[in-house]
Amino acid sequence: MGIDAIDRRQMVRSLFLGSSMFPALLGELLAKGSVTTAENPLAPRAPHFPGTAKRMIFIYLSGGMSHVDSFDPKRKLSEYQKEGKTREGGGKALGSPWASKPHGQSGIEVTDLFPNIAECVDDLCVIRSMRGDHNDHFQATLGIHTGSVTFKRPSVGSWVTYGLGTENQNLPCYVVLAPDMPYAGSQIWSSDFLPGVFSGTRITSGPEPVPDLNRRAPTAEMQKLELSLLERFNRKHARQHPGDPMLEARIKSYETAFGMQMAMPQVLDLSKETDATLGLYGMERSATAGFGWQCIVARRMMEQGVRFVELIDTGSSKNWDAHGDIHTHAPLARNIDKPIAGLLADLKSRGLLKDTLVAFTTEFGRSPGPEGEMGRGHYNRAYSSWLAGGGVKGGVVYGKTDDFGSKIVEKECHVHDFHATILHCLGFDHTRLTFRHAGRDYRLTDVAGNVVTEILA
Repeated sequence: MGIDAIDRRQMVRSLFLGSSMFPALLGELLAKGSVTTAENPLAPRAPHFPGTAKRMIFIYLSGGMSHVDSFDPKRKLSEYQKEGKTREGGGKALGSPWASKPHGQSGIEVTDLFPNIAECVDDLCVIRSMRGDHNDHFQATLGIHTGSVTFKRPSVGSWVTYGLGTENQNLPCYVVLAPDMPYAGSQIWSSDFLPGVFSGTRITSGPEPVPDLNRRAPTAEMQKLELSLLERFNRKHARQHPGDPMLEARIKSYETAFGMQMAMPQVLDLSKETDATLGLYGMERSATAGFGWQCIVARRMMEQGVRFVELIDTGSSKNWDAHGDIHTHAPLARNIDKPIAGLLADLKSRGLLKDTLVAFTTEFGRSPGPEGEMGRGHYNRAYSSWLAGGGVKGGVVYGKTDDFGSKIVEKECHVHDFHATILHCLGFDHTRLTFRHAGRDYRLTDVAGNVVTEILA
């Protein structure tokens, strides 16, 4: 408690002791003198309307996964390649090395690149008509995360947590599980001009996922004394510099870090998970790395009230950028296929999928024609993503590309539409979730975007 608050208490006692008004006045003035009067920016908040999702898992594949080799298979590419024919509109064709077939009751066609996720198609809404605004990794990665390919902007996770707050004050509101740095680095989970408390907290895999989490003070009591003194100086400094969002974010980060010392080790401790559950994710007991680890930790964070978790597969190298050989997709897919299918099944069995929105995306697709002999180039004009749970229809396909996956022929879904739909599921009118910065009201979807109502349950 600060000196100012103590002085106020002494004044109140001197002036009003013995007055019949003393109890009420004392309670009111002491409350005003408390250090907790500042509004907690992370407190849970109601959205614009009741959303069908309360939380979100955002799965991002860095480098550009090929849509025509996964969720939008095109047999005509193989036919034209064998016959040496040129695609409509010009250019050679490169057929997929993976066969495809219908899956589930819905009969959605998926290639053998993702055999386990393919078994979950009745829970997926596959969007085959995604379109982005840029064909380079850095800009496209910014685009799918922030809606902007030209300027740094707040990430989708920051917008969601800015709008909803969080349900667990002892854990970060927004967590990014990323063993390696992706294109554009930490910009893709930055809050930018939103308050700093809404930036993502990066957690890596390995024996120490959160560096310096263990306390350095010799005892818990000593740490409390140190933090109390630090809090006092921070609040004094805050009074001298009112309205400094970075300072408030730093103070809140200390508070969250203290809570994390108790809560985070429990979330990261997988020892009580059953062998059957670990098997769902393709995990070995005691594993502390791998995409299976990322997925099961994401589920545990959802259970503990974390609002938004992003899972990033690979980084800015050795990723899905298959310029030289499309066969490099195979080991990458094996790494994530079973864990993602296990995550969906686990969420569903625990009753969490119905109000947890899961998104699976990449920054763009790959070209239907070859680059070199067996590679594929960048392709932002048409690619595939999918959504599951959280009020989205399962077992449906939205949008359509032509016979070669070259162009969208039905129901284009721009990145802004994708973001608008995500926000809608979480209870927001994307045109009203705004923040005033530099004299303008900004939003995730800029000045565009339409909710894809056709895919909503």
